[in-house]
Amino acid sequence: MISLLAIVLTIIIYVLAKRLYGRFKWIVFSPIILTPLVIMFILKETHISYDAYKNNVSIINLLLGPATVAFAIPMYKSFHLLKKYRMEIILSVTAGTVIAVFSSLLLAILFHLQDFLVHSIVPRSITTPIAMDVSKTLGGDPSVTVLFVILTGIAGATIGPILIRFLALRSSIAKGLLMGVAAHGTGTAKAFEFGQLEGTFSSLAMISTAIITIILSQTFIPLLFNLL
Repeated sequence: MISLLAIVLTIIIYVLAKRLYGRFKWIVFSPIILTPLVIMFILKETHISYDAYKNNVSIINLLLGPATVAFAIPMYKSFHLLKKYRMEIILSVTAGTVIAVFSSLLLAILFHLQDFLVHSIVPRSITTPIAMDVSKTLGGDPSVTVLFVILTGIAGATIGPILIRFLALRSSIAKGLLMGVAAHGTGTAKAFEFGQLEGTFSSLAMISTAIITIILSQTFIPLLFNLL
């Protein structure tokens, strides 16, 4: 009964946050920001531990995987465009992914963070379920990784549109790839606000970024850690 109430309450808060964001388009009302803040406030005021809440809503975490896979639907519908611009996509996404991974690694090292924190931060630029698996592979803490994934998504979804206007980007492909590489699922949701084509290419960029990051986590990143 408690588990059901926790799930229903979480969904209600998320839906209300989504409606607020849909009406005002203010980043503060984004479900990824407002929902956790409201839940944190409720847990604090009711003296319910985070672990207890997490256990009661664990079924929601299971939906992360199917939600990520669902991004493949618009990609399938626009497959002819993906095929047409395959070289542009491959080059831009690969460059963006490599920069994201190694900039995270460099910043972590410059600030002299502990090894497990470095390993946790590296996969911050990919979607949550895959980032957690990569973090485990590298020896990081998935909980810390989730925090940095959320922060990256919020920052990317906020700065991305500003950057698009500053650079005067008109190409739907460029807009979508930028948002997908920089801000994974959050950026993709934002890209769909621009248009269907932007969201499609953002989905592709997000998935491609995850694949490239997985490859790096199994090859170059462990080698680099050994050299440092």
